[in-house]
Amino acid sequence: MFLVAGLPEQLMARMSEPVDGPQALKSIRRITIAVGATKPFKALHLSDTHLTRVDSRDGERKHALAASRQRVFPWAEHYFDAAIRYARERDLMILHTGDLQDFVSEANLDFIAATFGTGDWYTSAGNHEFSQYVGGAKENAEYKAQSYDKVQAVFPNDLTVASRVINGVNFVAIDNVYYYVTAEQHAAVKREFERGLPVVLLCHIPFYTPKHCLDALTRHQGRTSYMVCTPPKVIEDFRRDPNSAAVEPYRSRAVSHDVDQPSLTFYNWLKEQTQLRAILCGHMHEFFEEQFSPTAKQYTVGANYFGYAQEIEFI
Repeated sequence: MFLVAGLPEQLMARMSEPVDGPQALKSIRRITIAVGATKPFKALHLSDTHLTRVDSRDGERKHALAASRQRVFPWAEHYFDAAIRYARERDLMILHTGDLQDFVSEANLDFIAATFGTGDWYTSAGNHEFSQYVGGAKENAEYKAQSYDKVQAVFPNDLTVASRVINGVNFVAIDNVYYYVTAEQHAAVKREFERGLPVVLLCHIPFYTPKHCLDALTRHQGRTSYMVCTPPKVIEDFRRDPNSAAVEPYRSRAVSHDVDQPSLTFYNWLKEQTQLRAILCGHMHEFFEEQFSPTAKQYTVGANYFGYAQEIEFI
């Protein structure tokens, strides 16, 4: 089955579970990242939960959307509950890097607000955070603005750029959900680096790294890398390769491969920052890690709706 507006993904059989539902996470990767913390601490990294709640306040079209999307993410809430339980039992803060909800609904937002009201959360936005009907329109800044205030109101930190210092480490979260970073965001992130602390960057979409890009292009038949600042030539060369799979027609909301100058400037600047110690992201629904810069790896966590998570010890 292909997701209507996310990433082409594995067959539904992969998500089959016992009748009583999953009771624990399927796969927890435990990793240690040396960030220069004043005191070691642990956190649970999640991404891509894709909640699909609706209630009487949501219209008929939204209910139909929910029914369709629940067939794609049948165990999303079960695995989300399992992750929260896992974190609470171990006194872990939760870092969630986007697509907590699959689409904007009153029921999703109420549930998210209640969830964030307990425990210790720090977040970055995903593209689905602002999705009205999943693939129903071109998604850009104007589209995001239609729901931004409502979504931001229930999240625990600023979704455009945020900073939180934990044990001497600056966790900086940014919104790159439509494959770009603005000049204003760059300036705000630069100010955070100027504080002189080691930085862990949280975002939804991974930044271009060569091995992950090749893996993504292979899995998605050359449609797109689903990464920020992928050089267009990399995708073009992959498509011309006679050994690569045939490219399927683009969907109406398929990702543009144009890399704008502010995003490219940010990308090149970020790679030069020696204070950067790690990037945490999601979006790809699969685990992957690759060196991003001389001082930082990029860690992509598998989808929470599959039952995936990363337990990270920061030292």
